Amino acid sequence: MVDAVEARGKHMMMRFSTGAALHTHMGMTGSWHLYRPGSPWRKAEGMARVVLEAGGVVAVCFVPSVAEIVATGSEESHPSLSRLGPDVLAPSRDAAPLVTGLRAAPDAEIGVALLDQAAVSGIGNIWKSEGLFLARVHPFDRVADLDDAALTRVVRAAMREMHRSVRLESAGIEGGRGGYRVYRRSGRPCPRCGTVIEMRRQGPLRRSTYWCPRCQPPVTPPRRDPGPAARAGPG
Repeated sequence: MVDAVEARGKHMMMRFSTGAALHTHMGMTGSWHLYRPGSPWRKAEGMARVVLEAGGVVAVCFVPSVAEIVATGSEESHPSLSRLGPDVLAPSRDAAPLVTGLRAAPDAEIGVALLDQAAVSGIGNIWKSEGLFLARVHPFDRVADLDDAALTRVVRAAMREMHRSVRLESAGIEGGRGGYRVYRRSGRPCPRCGTVIEMRRQGPLRRSTYWCPRCQPPVTPPRRDPGPAARAGPG
């Protein structure tokens, strides 16, 4: 019997009355589908990795990157679950733990840090670019060069947009399609200022990052005072 279904960042935990849980992660291509018994599936049967039936509903998980049973009490030592940072979709909507998570990687570019699930769990490539645009933060700025106000704007924007997307998806509406501000819009005008949107590959995984160079100017680190001797010049 299924007791509960929980999201932990990009991971899903389906908890059973036995105490064990089914852990799945969709990766780039996986998906869960819900069907009525006897209804045709939208994907080939050979692509199904998990099939569960309960309460007159058939839940089918197609080609996940992870599908495993996690024993009771083992999550805290699990190689990926134990490393997850604070969840961007946590009910509290508290930005402070997410800012703290990002601060743990001060030398990382903010566009890379947002995808580090050990820093902040749940943000993907779409909401990385969209959140940075809404917060007017340059994706290639280092975390250390951004103040807490800027980081808070970023995580709150991502949080707000992701909660909105979940609400629309729950209502059967695909929230993002056609409504992105910068994601996959390179070469097109910025909806805010009309400047051409740019795209560059970022980080070790070379993920695509989209931004408006006018709305999201890079931070210029403050120049250090050279000291009185240097200001005085040669004697």
